[in-house]
Parts: sequence; C-alpha cells; structure tokens
Amino acid sequence: MNARPIMPSITLMGAVDWDRKLFDSLIPLPEGTSYNAYLVRGSEKTALVDTVDPAKLDVLMAQLDTVDHLDYLVAQHAEQDHSGSIPAVLARYPEAILVTNPKAKELLQEHLDIPDDRFRTVADGETLSLGDKTLRFIYLPWVHWPETMGTYIEEDHVLLSCDFLGSHRAQSGVFAERHIVMHGAKRYYAEIMMPFRGFIVKNLDKLTGLQIDMICPSHGPVYKEPAFILDAYREWAGGPPHNKVVIPFISMHGSTLKMVDRLTAALADRGVTVERFDLTTADLGDIAMSLVDAATIVIGTPAVLTGPHPKTIEIAYLAGALRPKTKFVSIIGSFGWGQRIIDVLGGLIAPLKAELLTPVLAKGDPRAADMQAIDALADTIAAKHHEAGLL
Repeated sequence: MNARPIMPSITLMGAVDWDRKLFDSLIPLPEGTSYNAYLVRGSEKTALVDTVDPAKLDVLMAQLDTVDHLDYLVAQHAEQDHSGSIPAVLARYPEAILVTNPKAKELLQEHLDIPDDRFRTVADGETLSLGDKTLRFIYLPWVHWPETMGTYIEEDHVLLSCDFLGSHRAQSGVFAERHIVMHGAKRYYAEIMMPFRGFIVKNLDKLTGLQIDMICPSHGPVYKEPAFILDAYREWAGGPPHNKVVIPFISMHGSTLKMVDRLTAALADRGVTVERFDLTTADLGDIAMSLVDAATIVIGTPAVLTGPHPKTIEIAYLAGALRPKTKFVSIIGSFGWGQRIIDVLGGLIAPLKAELLTPVLAKGDPRAADMQAIDALADTIAAKHHEAGLL
C-alpha cells in the first residue's frame, strides 16, 4: 500500500496486512490487520510516529523513499508490531532522534538493543515543536502495555492514539465507516483492552479536555468522526452490564446439552437475553465480544476424568484473564462417577470477583429434579438481574 495523505501535514504510512490470520500466535484476525505509522511534517521539522511489524518493513521503506530527512522517530509503544522496524529506520536516518517515554525507552533497549545516545525521553504532557506543528505527548498507561502513550497534534486537533481505540481490520480506504468498523473495534477491545477497564476509564477521562477532531490509531482505519468510538469505549469499559447471560458449553453425550437447552428456554421465558456458544466450533473472539457486556456467565461442562472438559477450562481461564464486568457466574453440567468441576472452574473464574450462583450438576442423564434445579437457577439469575436494575 502506498502512503496516503490524511491532511496536508499528516500522511498515513505503514502496511495493510490482508493475509495475517493470527496475532501473537493467539488472537484470530478474521479481517486481517494494519500497522499504522504517521508522518507529520511541520514547517521546520519532520517526525515519523511509530513503524511497522518487521514482516512489513519493505513496505514502510518504500514509502520513505520520498522522505529525504527525518528529525524525529516517535515510539509510542514498545510492542514489536509497532517498534520492530525502529532499528532499520534509525539506520536509514542517522540524524533522527528516537523520542519516547522513560518506560518505553527501557523496554525498547531490552527488546531491540537501541543505543542510549539515539533517545530523547519526554514527560507526560511535554511538547515537541516541528515549527508550525506541535506534538504533545500524552501518557496512556495500560492500554494495553504500561509504557503506551499517544501523540496529540495541537494545531490540527488530531490524536495519534497508538493501540488505544484501534481495530484489527485490513481495508483499502483510510477512514472508518461506523457500521463496518464497530464489530472489529468491539472485538479488538474485548480481546486486548478489556482486562484494563479501569485504566481505560481513567485514560478516557484524561482526554476529556482535548478537542479531538480525528483519531489515528495504530491498527485499523482512521476515525474522522471520533465521537462514536469514544462513546463506545465509555460504554464498554465503564457502563453497566446488560441483561444478558453468556453460556459457553460443551456436551459429549447430550446430557449437558439438555441442561443448556432447558436453561436457555427458562431464561428467555423470564425476559433474560441468552447468547450461547458450543465450544466445539465457537470462535474465541466472538465469545470475548459477548463477555464485554454480559451480566452473567454460565459454563456448561461434562466431566472428563472427574474434572471439567478441557475446552471449558480454556474458556474459564479466558474469562478470568479478560475480567469483563460480569456480576454473576454459575456452572451446570453432568458427570459419571465423580467430579471436581466446581473446584477447578471456580478457581479459574475467581479473578472476575463475581457472585457464584448455586451450580447444577447431574449424575448421568439429567432427571426431573435436575431440570427443576435449572429452572431455579433461571429464577435466581432473573432476580439478580432485576435487583441490579438490569431487567
């Protein structure tokens, strides 16, 4: 992809990665991704903000063929998909100064072995003049690494937000269309940002006093009308959960499935929305998105050698790691001769700090008493949602 102007002073550089399907050997990328870098030209100085994943270095280097001189290279984040090409850019421009914060400097030196004399560190709120353009650096810690910062171009009211507010999306156009980008943006939030909800709220508050006419993230399209993504993040991170139960489940011989079907119907009858995922086929990103605003999680599992099915262990660990704003959790399922399901899954979901509602475990095929217990669980969930003002 060629460099593309956003406005006279700012050019979108970097690479669109149409074919990448997995991030960090973990996160599925159904829409690909991009590694955005931004060239900011002032009347006296020129700065490049971030680089690209080393796999796409050739694309960035071709774009830089039109840049004879670079005064500053700004590193907003030390993760390799943005910083990995810094050594090559610094080698191409020996006059360039690498601008970052002290924590990022430490990480960049540890990961990329950049010489100390190439750095200039900046404090939170410090400015850097390019002549008629002023860069103000804004610390945005824990979105999603501790050293992350953004760059605000004061005269243009443009925020280069790094990973914050981004999306894993490859597209040929520059700007975000709300109805297209929101799904990917929520997925990106769910998979990457959600564990840091408290920091996100604080960082959003930190941006409140700025006039922001455009947001340029390090992944995905540019927001020319940024209010909708800021409002979405406020809702996802700080708003109340919804009247929704997420049921990730697996059933080996049909017993657990019968209980999941009964709970789904019982909750629907009580006015509670249900989103359920069969873990034999479900996409983890879709589950993460569903967890963003779920008030309750109910994991359905059979016993495997007395413990929960391994796929439900994975999803319980995921929920505990992502730490959505869930208020209530429970477990349903079946077992043969013995079970340690509650002990194992309960420990994995403990980081949620959610209230554990009475689990329902059937020995063998669920009988009438087991199904009555499922109905009682649905009653409890509906009552808890009502008490919380969600139903």
